[in-house]
Order: sequence, then C-alpha cells, then structure tokens
Amino acid sequence: MQAGRAVPIVRAGDKRLLPGWSKAKHGSGEESMGQEDTKSLPAYWSWFKESRYGAFIHWGPYAQYARGEQILFREHMDHREYAEAACRWNPQHWDPELWAYTIRKAGMKYACFTTRHHDGYCMWDSQYTNYSSAKQAPGRDFVADFVRAFRAEGLRVGLYYSWLDWRIPAYFDGPEKDPEGWREMRDYCHHQVLELLSGYGRIDHFFFDGAWPRTHRELRSLELVQQMRELQPHILINNRLGVAEELQGAHADGGGGAGERDDLGDFGTPEHRIAEDPNRLWESCQVTTSRLWGYAAGERWRSAEQWLDMLCECAETGSSGGGNLLLNVGPQPDGQLPAEFVERALEVGSWLDVHGEAIYGTDGGSLTEFVTRGRQTRKGCSLYLIIRFWDGRPEMLLRDLPTEVAGVTLLTTGQTLPYRQNGDILTIFGLPKERPTRLFPVIRVEFTEPPQTTVWGRERLWQGDPSRIADWARTRGTSVYADGEPGKGSQR
Repeated sequence: MQAGRAVPIVRAGDKRLLPGWSKAKHGSGEESMGQEDTKSLPAYWSWFKESRYGAFIHWGPYAQYARGEQILFREHMDHREYAEAACRWNPQHWDPELWAYTIRKAGMKYACFTTRHHDGYCMWDSQYTNYSSAKQAPGRDFVADFVRAFRAEGLRVGLYYSWLDWRIPAYFDGPEKDPEGWREMRDYCHHQVLELLSGYGRIDHFFFDGAWPRTHRELRSLELVQQMRELQPHILINNRLGVAEELQGAHADGGGGAGERDDLGDFGTPEHRIAEDPNRLWESCQVTTSRLWGYAAGERWRSAEQWLDMLCECAETGSSGGGNLLLNVGPQPDGQLPAEFVERALEVGSWLDVHGEAIYGTDGGSLTEFVTRGRQTRKGCSLYLIIRFWDGRPEMLLRDLPTEVAGVTLLTTGQTLPYRQNGDILTIFGLPKERPTRLFPVIRVEFTEPPQTTVWGRERLWQGDPSRIADWARTRGTSVYADGEPGKGSQR
C-alpha cells in the first residue's frame, strides 16, 4: 500500500457504461447500469459459475468475545471499552497459508474476507484511520496477508466491506440531519473501498454489506461502482448497494438495504436461505453453525452432510443456471480455524475430489422428478443424480427423459451400470444394497446430446397448467369410487 496516495472519487453525473453492462432505462428516467442476460455473461465472469463453492471469513476483534460478530451492537457495549479491547487484540496464531491450504482442500474455489465489519475496525493498513490491524497491536496488514496466501493457492480473492460503522452517528443521522457529517462518512467509505482495490492486485469479488437504512442515491453507490470498475474492470460486485427509493423500507437478505433492482449489483446475495435471482448471478451466504457468523464459543455446528446438501441445492436451484454457496467460517480470536470447521470442510472436500464434476460448472434446473431421492444437476450431455436417500434397492426408475441415453455410471465407485430406456422412462439396474459413500452417492447419466425433458419434467407439483393433471386423473375415471366408474364402485 502506497502511503499518502490520494484515491479519486467519481463525480456525480458520470454514467459511462462498463464492460459486461448495457444501457437500461428505469422508471425515474435516469440512465442506469443493467446487467445483460445471465446466459450471455462476459467470459471474465465465467469463473464464478464454474466455482460454485466459496468461503466467507468473518474475523476481527469481535472474535475475542466469542459471541458472534455483532456483539458491540447486540449487547449495547460501551464504545470506548470495545475500542480499547480492539486495539489490544493481537492474534498470535494467524497463519494465512494454512487457511488458504485448508480452503483449497475443502474444494472451495474462492474466499471472501471481512476487511471491515460494522464495528468499524479495519483489517488493513488504511491511510484514512488509525483504527486498524496495521496501526494497532498486530502491526500487520491482514488483507495483504490474506490476498497473498490465497492467491498462491490458486484461489480467487474476494473482499467484504460494511457501509455502516456503528461508531459514527452521521451514518444513522443521514444527509437530512447532518449533511456535513454524512458527506464525510460517505467519502470515507468511498475512499476506503477504492484503497482496497488499489493496493492488492487483482480482486475478483466484492461483497458490500450493511447499507441499511441508506438509499443508493445517498450512498452514491453507482458512482462508486463506476470508479471500482475503472480500477478493477473484471470485478464482480454484489447487490447490497442501498435501497432503491421506490422500495424504501424493504429489508432484503439480512444485509440491510440489499439492492432489489436488477441494475444494483452483478450478483444477488440471499442470506440464510437459498433462492434463485432470475436477473443475475447469485450466491447464497450461509453459516456452518446454527446462526452466528463470527466465532462463538458453544455454537452448534451443522454436519458435513448439511453443508453438502446446501451446496447441492444451490447448484440445482433455478432455471437460469444455478447458484453458488458462500459458506462461512468464524476463526478463533488467536487466528486458528476451529477444529470443527476443518474436520467438516475436509470431509466435503474429499467428496468433491470424487464427485466434483456434479457441482463445478454445472447448470441449475432439473429434468426429472427426483425430490423423493435427492437432487440433480446438468452439464453438457450429462445429468447428475445426487442421491440423498439411498434405499438399497437394485433398480431405479426415472421418468421424463426422452433423449437417447448413451451410458450410466455410478460416479462414486466408477462402476458402469446397466440400464433400459423405454420412451421417456429410464430404468437403471445393478445398484449396490449398501450406500457406497457416507455422504451422497452420485449417478451420472450420459446422453447422445444435451438432454431434454417432457412437460411433466418442466412442470412439477403445484406448477404449470392444471389441465395436464386432469387428463392424467381421467385415465382412471372421473368418480370418487375405487374403480373410477360413476355409480358402479363399491360403497363399503
């Protein structure tokens, strides 16, 4: 980081369009930035969809309290006492190389690191404040360490930044009550974001948070996005850029003012839930524990099976190509990754070593009704059946698959499976009685061309034209009697 380097702020009214974006008109009459169809994304964003799985890392001085990342606010702590403790915080086992190695072995392809959370403490050597890891007890630029180590492991790099700072009244008073204080706070945020994008080489992914209660116009977030793209043309920026005025009062995705308009951000960020964003790329950010993001003593850990199921659900969900899972870890105050995280992460990583082709670079949307067995993904001419519920039966019947099948493989063992195809019905034989892996077995069905489905494959329970269900029911008859014949069935 170059000390004393002034970072310019984009001027109001500068609305030059950028790579990957097209002109769009919004109801206000303004020219805005609208993303092109997600199926024609720029090539330099393809890594995101191919990755499918990333790590979210919430770490800062709040870890020493071991009650999550928001303890300052949730327990209404004394600001001065918290700041004094934060300035003393000095993790002695910070090992970014070990972190990066663990994340790579877990099968994750990128990581997003919290540079500044809502408590305002900065994890890098910012020239705009002394409330940072570089100028306080650690004497280190943790962002620089993180970027260097994760890049060395071949991982993509993301940075998280909170708009709000619980220490600064002007953020919450806003431009109406404190115009000068608000301007200073907003410029502080802009300067810091551009600082982060100027001193660490290529940054692939940027995750804003905490925009509530401010609007995107108050934050001038689209102007900042313009300047960010001038520094990092290939960067992906999330949707938490401030509430659009026409949606004032909305509180989306737990991020406080997440952008619901499709021109506010490159990717959606559903939080604690999995939901497709039809207008853009998306990643579901989830915890590995029961609730908290920062380190918490006594937290209950989700199982490796639950982690994997979330990943598979993200890859499967939606008709526009599936989504990513950004799975969180809250490192311990001394800098070590919790043992519970490492154990589960490596178990899922081992599963991905064998079954990764069913996750990485796959397309969402399913072809056959498979809820009673598990999940499914597609890639090219292959359909992957991810089996959550292994019933031990030697045969499996699948419907709605009219495309000619070329072969079936139990990916878990490499075993070729016999099959029979009759119209759109596929029967697979030779399945082992015992589940061949502790987690989810996967069957790969290969077709002679990209597979298609039938109306029953496209429209599921509670979906589509109900007349198809009426026609199906009519094959039995029309009455309530057992044989379907009016007035002729048994009345017992």
